[in-house]
Amino acid sequence: MHNCLKDTNISKLLPGNKNLLGQGKMLRSRLVLALGNRNGLNEQEMVHAAAAVDIIHGASLLHDDVIDGGILRRGAPTFWKKYGTNGAILFGDLLMFKALALLVQVDRTDLLQELIDKTGEVCRSEVEQELILRGTPGTWEECEQVARFKTGSLFAFAAVAGGTDAPGQVDALREAGFILGTAYQLVDDILDVSCNEAISGKTLGRDGERGKTTAITATKNAPDNPVDYIDTLLEASTAQLAEWPDLQASWSNFLNVTMKPVLSKHLSAR
Repeated sequence: MHNCLKDTNISKLLPGNKNLLGQGKMLRSRLVLALGNRNGLNEQEMVHAAAAVDIIHGASLLHDDVIDGGILRRGAPTFWKKYGTNGAILFGDLLMFKALALLVQVDRTDLLQELIDKTGEVCRSEVEQELILRGTPGTWEECEQVARFKTGSLFAFAAVAGGTDAPGQVDALREAGFILGTAYQLVDDILDVSCNEAISGKTLGRDGERGKTTAITATKNAPDNPVDYIDTLLEASTAQLAEWPDLQASWSNFLNVTMKPVLSKHLSAR
């Protein structure tokens, strides 16, 4: 992740900003590696795909912090607070193109197209949340759609990047990733109202202040117990891979060892 910036002057900013690349939970890149290792994929291709998706995620956080006015990210001052909004936006733009270049270097045009498509879906969902839904509570269906594409898209890419060309596997992994990312975003919505920044490491409470449609505001048609519903989503993501027992076992292990502890920690802040 850091190597792709070595040919730019911006690389000198990384040591002094330890809340940027490679400093978060890195759930998406870890998913690539968990599935890819189980499938016996080429190591260099896996590493490039894992780095690419987490760099795109990092770029989105730079932009999100500007939009939301967040002042804390991963327990440290946000980039825009240190260098201004212009710097954060430009750095985020640079990261996106550097991420795409990583997939060109390993000649994975299929994954390049996948990442372009999924990043576009993230942007589309963010636009919808900001320009169409903001200021309204929204319905649960609208909230879930936002979560699916806003956060689920990059998890979908990560899942696909760990797959093979076995018939039907890529489609199943993509859907499993979408479902997993949806669950993660719903938990993040719930975390935002806790105001427990010691657990989150980021500025909270901005969703409500900015009138966003989230799992908290979207009470129309909402499940009786959103936490139980999140558990059903995690089960549904695993069920997508029933045709490939070894891969499904790897997915379940990722959920149990890596994902669920994060979700439980965030939900404990309620």
